[in-house]
Amino acid sequence: MDIKVDSLFGIENLNDYKIHFALYDGSDHPLDVFVRSRVEWKGWNSWRSEKINRFTRKYIFSMIRYHQHDKWLFGGIFEVKARHKASYTVELLENGQEYIGRLVIHCKSPGLNNTPYLETHYDKLIVSQIFDKPYSGEYFSGYENIDHDFHIIETIFKTTKKDWKAALENVKGVYLIVDKFNGKMYVGSAYGESGIWSRWGQYIDTGHGWNDELTQIIDKEGFEYARKNFKFSLLEYRSMKTDDQVIIDREQYWKNVLLSGKYGYNKN
Repeated sequence: MDIKVDSLFGIENLNDYKIHFALYDGSDHPLDVFVRSRVEWKGWNSWRSEKINRFTRKYIFSMIRYHQHDKWLFGGIFEVKARHKASYTVELLENGQEYIGRLVIHCKSPGLNNTPYLETHYDKLIVSQIFDKPYSGEYFSGYENIDHDFHIIETIFKTTKKDWKAALENVKGVYLIVDKFNGKMYVGSAYGESGIWSRWGQYIDTGHGWNDELTQIIDKEGFEYARKNFKFSLLEYRSMKTDDQVIIDREQYWKNVLLSGKYGYNKN
């Protein structure tokens, strides 16, 4: 039997609430924002368009798109204390604080209106999962399972996820960056005294990692291009004791296999 969200919250008057289905805004994914900074996340609930008054009611029941279209991470209940021309003054309520970042809710996507009245959706909000601890980003699930968009890797690096850092800073290897916009690939490698963690950190800082072809794109399109289009995976990983020439040879092997020099972003 489904457990409805209304059994967890003592909300008496639904007509005092609107839902905020937080979605990708063209620049940031709300889940990344939530993990990165709770202050920044509060700002997402404080932002107001000069043309539209989204939060016309006293309270905001806030939810964050969680990987899938029909899954949402509970982000708190905010009271709208004041309305300004380009912002709201909001305050996080105590009600439900223990579920912030822990409660995953199942609900169909709202469509074009991502701030509907709570009473239109409340009985459709189903408890999907409750974590032991607030969500803090993806857990490292193995070298073979790395297949992550740039913005996810960026959040992992900026929050210095310990499990990812411990895994990636202790291996050399060959990696792949795919441009989802055009399908072009770039094969790179990390060797010497710096592991994959250090090498990928350069991409997070610059968007291009100082690779000639990628640099041209980022210089032309901006850092946001990397966030929207680049995806990382690990083709091979080896012990830090592995001779550097082995890594260099394997990098060349994958360039030949994937034809990333002829059709992708590798020049050599």
